[in-house]
Amino acid sequence: MLGVVNRILLAAAGLVLLAAGAAVLTASWPLGGRHAPLLTQEARRRYWHAEGWWGWVVLAGLVLGVLLALWWLLSQLRRSRLRAVVVDTGDGAFAVLRGPALEEAVAAEAGALDGVARCRVALRGRRGAPALRVALELEPHAVPADALAALAGPVLTHARASAGLAGLPTEARLKVTSHRAQRVT
Repeated sequence: MLGVVNRILLAAAGLVLLAAGAAVLTASWPLGGRHAPLLTQEARRRYWHAEGWWGWVVLAGLVLGVLLALWWLLSQLRRSRLRAVVVDTGDGAFAVLRGPALEEAVAAEAGALDGVARCRVALRGRRGAPALRVALELEPHAVPADALAALAGPVLTHARASAGLAGLPTEARLKVTSHRAQRVT
C-alpha cells in the first residue's frame, strides 16, 4: 500500500508543478512581456483584500499539507517487520517470542532443506496474527515443488507449534541461483 501512496504523491506533485509552470508561462509572458510581473502590487492587494475567506482557506490548506507530509514521513520510517509475537502459554498468561528469533529458526531449518542454497525470512503482520515471507534461493538441481512441500510441511509445522499458533500464513518466493551451463563432451 505504501508504494501506491508514494506513486500517487509523486504524480500529484508532478501535476501541481506542471500546472504551476503552465500558469506562470501563459499568464506573464504573452500578456505583459518577459520582464513584467505576474500581478502588480496594487492588483494583488485589490484582489485578495476583496475576498475575506481566502486567508482561512490558505491556512487550512497549509495545515492539511503539513499533516499529510508528516503522516507520509512517519509511514516511511515505520518498520515493516514484526518485533515480537504473543504466545498463549495455556494457563491464561501470555509469553512474548522475539520476532528475529523466530525468523532465524525458520531460516536455519529451511536453509538445511535439500536443494536450498540460501533462505531469507521476514516476520510481518500483527503481534496476535503474524505472517511469514520466505525467500528461498534454490540450487540448480533442486525441484521447486519438493522444496515448497518440505517448507510447507515440517518447517512451518514446527514453527507454528513452537510459537503456539493455530495458523501461520506464509508467502514463499522461489528463485534459482544463477549458474553456468554445463558442457557435454
